[in-house]
Amino acid sequence: MSAVHLDRIERVEELWAQYKQEGDRQSRDRLILHYSPLVKYVAGRVYARLPHTVDQADLVSYGIIGLIDAIAKFDMNRGIKFETYAVSRIRGAILDELRSIDWVPRSVRTKARAVDQAYSKLEHNLGRSPTDDELAVEMGISVAELDAVLRQTARAGVAQLDEVLLTNSYGQRTLGDTIPDASDGPVATVELAEVRRLVSLEISELPDRERTVLTLYYYEGLNLADIGEILGVSESRACQIHTKAVHQLRHRLRGAID
Repeated sequence: MSAVHLDRIERVEELWAQYKQEGDRQSRDRLILHYSPLVKYVAGRVYARLPHTVDQADLVSYGIIGLIDAIAKFDMNRGIKFETYAVSRIRGAILDELRSIDWVPRSVRTKARAVDQAYSKLEHNLGRSPTDDELAVEMGISVAELDAVLRQTARAGVAQLDEVLLTNSYGQRTLGDTIPDASDGPVATVELAEVRRLVSLEISELPDRERTVLTLYYYEGLNLADIGEILGVSESRACQIHTKAVHQLRHRLRGAID
């Protein structure tokens, strides 16, 4: 059975039938080969949000584990596309492995939580988003020290963006899921549209710079260097604004969903 023939829909369906009905190992391996581009796609999206010290090849290997799991557990009778089902499984496997090796130091996670707590307290007390000066005072540090904290906690961005916002019978939804992706089934599409509406609403309430950075980075696909040039600031400063924006949006989404 040649891999070249895998582009034919009838051959892919035949492989699925052989694997699901007979447990044929060769058919499973051919399915893994056929769907492997999905792993590279998902790994690339996750990699774009990670520090450059992370090897993209490692993410692909983690994702392959998710793909194998997805093929084993996929129910052909559910009426949804395998690609839709597999993307979340692959991304979940990558994130699980990243968390298991704890690539973000504990001290950085502690600082990220401290920023979250200070931000939440100030927004509740002030009824608006706090300024950098107010946030620094609340944390008992200087604005320069706050900037340094934001640069460090930027490394934890993937955990913030892939934190589960809600869970229901159709699976889990994260902030990262709101970015346009592969097509879903009809019910999941309606649900995801509602989550995107909620995220868009909360982004619209952010201060101008934070709103601009999130929109350009996650929806327009620009990198932080380009965004910094647009805003007239350094890449480092754009990174700080991005991190602060994620903290703010996560807090707002939690409040909206709760």
